[in-house]
Amino acid sequence: MLLVALGAAVGAPLRYLTDRAMRARFGPAFPWGTFVVNVVGSFVLGLVAGAVLEPAVAAVVGTGFCGALTTYSTFAYETAALYERRARVSALVNVVGSVLAGVAAAAAGWMLGLAL
Repeated sequence: MLLVALGAAVGAPLRYLTDRAMRARFGPAFPWGTFVVNVVGSFVLGLVAGAVLEPAVAAVVGTGFCGALTTYSTFAYETAALYERRARVSALVNVVGSVLAGVAAAAAGWMLGLAL
């Protein structure tokens, strides 16, 4: 449990800082911060799943770090908010783009993990 908490202690602040940086750079019209952390987290989790790692490393990186870095609830909330603001194309782009990019990133990470 301590290893998971250690990974989360890095992932959660990184999620917050990434979101703030994306908002400062691109503005609040589209949830780039959540998009970026979810795609990066998908890649890292794919890498962890594909690589042969000690259980302790998988706990720190996979469960702790990736679990705190990524956020489905914020993704859902931000998509609903886009839809309610009548930014329906942006909401659709967020859903389709997040799912496709996340799956592609996880697959790329997994293949890289197998190659290591």
